[in-house]
Amino acid sequence: MFSGIIENKGVVREFTKIKDYRLVLDTDLNFKDIKKGSSVCCNGVCLTVTSKKKLFKKTKISFDVSRETVNCTNFNQIKIGDLINIEKSLRVGDEISGHFVFGHIDETAVLLSSKKIDGSYVLNFKIPKKLKKFIAKKGSVAINGISLTVNKIKKDEISLNIIPYTWDKTNLSKLKIGDRINLEVDMLARYVTQNR
Repeated sequence: MFSGIIENKGVVREFTKIKDYRLVLDTDLNFKDIKKGSSVCCNGVCLTVTSKKKLFKKTKISFDVSRETVNCTNFNQIKIGDLINIEKSLRVGDEISGHFVFGHIDETAVLLSSKKIDGSYVLNFKIPKKLKKFIAKKGSVAINGISLTVNKIKKDEISLNIIPYTWDKTNLSKLKIGDRINLEVDMLARYVTQNR
């Protein structure tokens, strides 16, 4: 379980297919804070740390990634050097500053536009129609693992406002028009809708 508050960014050093896939990231995370077998949210995807290694001031962490995960996320577009949003799993007593995020991606969505307004940015995404019933104006979504509030929803598009802090601390600033992001809807919206 995560909160959608990004702690760090990892740089992709390796993404190779053996039986499944192996993802290796260089991060600024404290080596002692990462344990083998623990869950880490990578671009919104819950992955298990399979190994870790200390490299000077960096921590290299590795994950096994299934073919299913690659097929259901934007991981099929990963390239060496890409930035990945990282969040460690919540502990009992941690502050929930965002919203509860499972790390289970519902679908990918496509960036339609990005516009700077004063110091902030407005991003518009085309979402799959089947997810629209789970998304509401002023409701929460996770985009590449980031907890965000929906400003507007129109047909199959959502509009999100990104403050300068989030823009600087995540990989949203690297997105280009047409790029796919990982989208997870708010679990509360999913459960309320399914029980109607």
